[in-house]
Amino acid sequence: MSLFLHQNRERNEDTRRVYALFEIAHTAVDFLAALAFIAGSVLFFYKSLQEAGTWLFLLGSILFAVKPTLRLARELKLYAMGRQEDLKARLKG
Repeated sequence: MSLFLHQNRERNEDTRRVYALFEIAHTAVDFLAALAFIAGSVLFFYKSLQEAGTWLFLLGSILFAVKPTLRLARELKLYAMGRQEDLKARLKG
């Protein structure tokens, strides 16, 4: 079994649920990152608020870094779930 295969997320109800939860988290992080960059951009129009804008840009950048981390964590979780099924099948056989 490999990572990033469509069939890993479609094996059973548990894997579909895990996939859906990670997709919700990924989408939420995407929205938060976009909002941080938009707010930071608006704050840059005001000299007195540029420092706050800089912090929002940093937050947005961190959130964008979280996205691939979530994807990798999802794939590792789905992979581990498949390994458990493989072990169960071997024990029964």
